[in-house]
Amino acid sequence: MRVTHLGHACVLVESADRRILIDPGNFSSGFEELTGLDAIIVTHNHPDHFDPERAPQLVRANPGTPVHTDPLTAEALRAEGLAVVPTQQGGSFTIGDVTVEPVGELHAFNHDKMARIPNVGVVLRADGEPTLFHPGDAYDADPGPVDVLAHPLNAPWAASRDSIAFVARIAPKTFIPIHDGLLSPAGRKMYAGHILQFSGVDGLDYVDLRDDESATF
Repeated sequence: MRVTHLGHACVLVESADRRILIDPGNFSSGFEELTGLDAIIVTHNHPDHFDPERAPQLVRANPGTPVHTDPLTAEALRAEGLAVVPTQQGGSFTIGDVTVEPVGELHAFNHDKMARIPNVGVVLRADGEPTLFHPGDAYDADPGPVDVLAHPLNAPWAASRDSIAFVARIAPKTFIPIHDGLLSPAGRKMYAGHILQFSGVDGLDYVDLRDDESATF
């Protein structure tokens, strides 16, 4: 499995001969040029995960590519005349030999004046490949055993203690940073270092993928 970090929460996952793009948002770059995708997945309808201008253009540039999104994003794409399949927890589907399991239901709590919207993370599994979990913007889902965690490293809704506890609970073999668009290099190093130091996960590996960088697992 090869993972390319296209900035902030956007990753391109290449697994079992399939190319799956997750969360093309407005903090990310390069995704709008992608063609030949096998699936496009959106976890929730915030612009840093679903760019309301460039993401629909991406869908049009990949005709016939299945698009799976949370219910709110599905409404937005359908309003533009685009085909989309709403995802919900428990409604697994396949992209070739890759099984995608949607997990979670709601975005993490921000504050009383900001409504919680649907947030559906995804677990990608394929025989002979590592398992990857992209949670979107929430720390409460239960994905089962995970090899690679795309971990939201920093967010307005996330305290460092919650981030550390999330990684401790999921206990992946490896975590890569996502939701890192607001961090300076020093902040990025600090947040990742706290997870490595305090999560208590034996043998935990951190692969520091920066924008446009890839790693094979």
